[in-house]
Amino acid sequence: MVFIKTSSGSEQSCAPLAVLSKVELRVSCKHLLDRDTLNKSDPCVLLLMQSQGQWMEVDRSEVIKSNLNPVFAKIFTVDYYFEEVQKLRFEVYDSHGQAGVGTHDDDFLGGMECTVGQIVAQKRVTKPLFLKYGKFAGKSTITVSTGPGMGVALGVTLSSPHPILQVVKNNLSPIWEPFKVSLNSLCSCEEKRKLRCVVWDYDSRGKHDFIGEFFTTFEEMQKAMGENKVQWDCMNPKYKIKKRNYKNSGVVVLLDLKIHRVYSFLDYIMGGCQIHFTVAIDFTASNGDPRNSCSLHYINPYQPNEYLKALVAVGEICQDYDSDKKFSALGFGARIPPKYEVSHDFAINFNPDNDECEGIQGVVESYQSCLPKIQLYGPTNVAPIISKVARVAADEERTKEASQYFILLILTDGVVTDMADTREAIVRASYLPMSIIIVGVGNADFTDMQILDGDDGVLRSPKGEPVLRDIVQFVPFREFKNASPTALAKCVLAEVPKQVVEYYSYKAFPPRCPRPPSPEPNLGSPQ
Repeated sequence: MVFIKTSSGSEQSCAPLAVLSKVELRVSCKHLLDRDTLNKSDPCVLLLMQSQGQWMEVDRSEVIKSNLNPVFAKIFTVDYYFEEVQKLRFEVYDSHGQAGVGTHDDDFLGGMECTVGQIVAQKRVTKPLFLKYGKFAGKSTITVSTGPGMGVALGVTLSSPHPILQVVKNNLSPIWEPFKVSLNSLCSCEEKRKLRCVVWDYDSRGKHDFIGEFFTTFEEMQKAMGENKVQWDCMNPKYKIKKRNYKNSGVVVLLDLKIHRVYSFLDYIMGGCQIHFTVAIDFTASNGDPRNSCSLHYINPYQPNEYLKALVAVGEICQDYDSDKKFSALGFGARIPPKYEVSHDFAINFNPDNDECEGIQGVVESYQSCLPKIQLYGPTNVAPIISKVARVAADEERTKEASQYFILLILTDGVVTDMADTREAIVRASYLPMSIIIVGVGNADFTDMQILDGDDGVLRSPKGEPVLRDIVQFVPFREFKNASPTALAKCVLAEVPKQVVEYYSYKAFPPRCPRPPSPEPNLGSPQ
């Protein structure tokens, strides 16, 4: 039996570990203000990240002497989370060197704010620099671009799901079965990190006898790729001290090693995969008359209702990953003009040829505008909405590329009345580049809705066909009533990256070749 440990001595957990994605950011500026009398400004960039409403410094660049168009060598590295709006602020200072950058001795040359999601999706973000009180810093601009994601999930074919080899009984020359372990679990993706490998004589009572150990690195292990073999003396330190002619307690041989690339969500996004966001809103009569303050659709000028809170919380995340910032907005369960017939998949902007709205704010405005024009009715049928989005996703699937993935957000105040058809539609959608988020609004009993969420078991169609993959996340809004919108978004979107990777892995679609970032806009020439 062999245990592989890190240099700290802690055994690796057999529990699956999430791969932490990291993003590299590179910064350059143009046409900075010249604050020095004799020379040009000596710029330095501070990176800050917003945490609980406060800006906290993350890192800072080097100081570049006398340069108004600096390209900084410093590479900023930040953790990346799809399900969060990660707000960044870049501040540029003319450093005078007497104290830390950013003190009152340094001249503020301007700042810019953006999100990690925007940088990842666009590859390059160029914005003007602003001084205090929203004043332009002349024609100064700052460009933030990103390199490939770090911390990509890699697998190493070495035995079992974790670095503890299975027991080979009654054998002094054992050959262990091959196993896989992620490079992140093995050595935190650090090829030179020291690994301690320990060999034991297994005892069923748990009192294993120590045979010996050896130390290596993943860098050294890679020598076993191909026809080569790598071996180590298995040493017992006590025997080495006590026995004069002691050589080893055996030899451990690595017969083969293979590296298997596992693509991450970040790989697909940086390859140009767009996230298309669709929202579907429940306009059934159980919501109450929108003119009544007790209605779930009541528009309070001072406080957004639950539908708007959920829409904005999720939409603000997804909008960073859709280049045209146009979002499909649908309604169901209402009588709509001009004939006032019941519809379960109508465009809330009342344009049947184009159901897209300009940005999340456009969706909000269309929602507020349509309320006085419709009659809330019923029943609560969501299968038509799922099937409508699925048809678009099916067209995307035929491209055989990882170019577009669809997220459908369904906001409803009650249990669906077409459960059989909904289950059938979800099973069909599980074979497509699509995820479904259902947020239960109000105080209805949503127990039956848990059936649609595959966490407690495999969802099946009425005919018994199981879903290919779990694509539904159901959350009652009331569980987040007293929490921040950020908490709701994190909960409902947390599974999306895994679902995206699962789909493209099943289809064997690799990420597209990363597109070069769009050319920097010409924002003016230096004064």
